[in-house]
Amino acid sequence: YYDQARLFARLVAKYSVHQQRAERLFIATGGGPGIMEAANRGAHEMGAQNVGLNIALPREQNVNPYVTPNLSFKFHYFALRKMHFVLRAKALVAFPGGFGTLDELFEIITLVQTRKSKPVPIILFGSDYWKRLFNTDLMLEEGVIAAPDLDLFTYVDEAAAAWDLIRTFYGLS
Repeated sequence: YYDQARLFARLVAKYSVHQQRAERLFIATGGGPGIMEAANRGAHEMGAQNVGLNIALPREQNVNPYVTPNLSFKFHYFALRKMHFVLRAKALVAFPGGFGTLDELFEIITLVQTRKSKPVPIILFGSDYWKRLFNTDLMLEEGVIAAPDLDLFTYVDEAAAAWDLIRTFYGLS
């Protein structure tokens, strides 16, 4: 997943560095290690600015070295951090993660589902992981979601497929 996150960010950054400033897409992560580092690293390697929205945690999480220094922010409250993600996001690409990833993912899905936020591509990277974790068949059977809700997100397994979904959604060349 590290390599795929890095490649995805490189694809986004490669497109964006040739665009007018207002048309650029930026990689924004939680600024921490692992997959977040991979995405920031991919953008950094392409010479693109990227954002880190870090959070103060009991076991201190440091900002990874690939976040653009003047675009590194540290939050105390998860709600404010998520608000900054949501306000600026053109897409959400969720890689396998833990409770924090799930919290952010379900917040975005809920906001888009209830039309409290603009529609954005919601991409679940690693279909095997997400399909085992997120049992949408059960949710449909129980009546807690409707069939059209399944159209709110897409599973992918390759960086190029995630980038193609975003390009198609926004009509990017």
